[in-house]
Amino acid sequence: MAMAKIPREFKSKMQNSSPPSKSYGMAIIANDKMIDWLLPFLESYLATNAATPLYLIPYDDNVALTRRAAGIYGVHFVEPDSAELDALAKRLYPMFPGHRRRLRKFLALALPLDEVIYLDVDIILFRDFREIFGRLEAGKSDFIVAAPTVDYVYNKRREQYDFLRGAMLFNDGFFVASKEILGLKHFHDVIDKDEAIFHAVRQRGMLFAQPVTNFVAHRMGLKITPLRECVPGASGESFYKADGVTFDAGGPLDVFGDKIYFAHWAGAVSLPRGRVFDAAWRQFAAKAAARVTT
Repeated sequence: MAMAKIPREFKSKMQNSSPPSKSYGMAIIANDKMIDWLLPFLESYLATNAATPLYLIPYDDNVALTRRAAGIYGVHFVEPDSAELDALAKRLYPMFPGHRRRLRKFLALALPLDEVIYLDVDIILFRDFREIFGRLEAGKSDFIVAAPTVDYVYNKRREQYDFLRGAMLFNDGFFVASKEILGLKHFHDVIDKDEAIFHAVRQRGMLFAQPVTNFVAHRMGLKITPLRECVPGASGESFYKADGVTFDAGGPLDVFGDKIYFAHWAGAVSLPRGRVFDAAWRQFAAKAAARVTT
């Protein structure tokens, strides 16, 4: 069968049209219980990343202050349908109704974005994240994380499974993802198929989202890429207890002189006081307090 000819006027439009631009954004989950962390985060976002849309996903219904803060900072307060994801979380963690809501971070993958940067709320930002976008590529860089980790993911049984043996483990307090590569459906599909393996290998100890994120990414065989391999001059450092950190006019640098993009108080049991990033956190907290009370 002969191929139909494309009319000249349409061919001209096709040749002159540019591909649609991609939509990028950032996402967090929060509620009023986290307000002391949320406000410094939002202040740091305003100072460094206001050009990128930020979406705030409610952790639960305790969000009166959170909703007000979103309005003050010009943040999109979104309420996606979480019923299906909440059901999955209940299935995985039936005994922890409050903590299993941490899996709501995966709703970032349901936002109307081509790429999303998800961040935990116990973070402050130091640099513009726009240069991080556009670096995902299916099969080559499927999922970007800050840096590898060795803790808080699996137990020793992981060595029994080929797809987990030697897999790069990561902290999921920061990741860059595309729902075209990793979407909510993938989480349901993987757990439906391999829930028994997940429970066999996941590390216990009040861990919820992080083992799930790792397991799904590893079971799918995603190419997980550290930030430093994607952005020239970027550091994989973000831990609030980091050593050898210095500061220049652009922000903090790691011990090698590479750019630190954010600081994460992962595992902190109290608000920042006297460590290397804590002064910056307190400055953002003070600015935020002044902003929300005026």
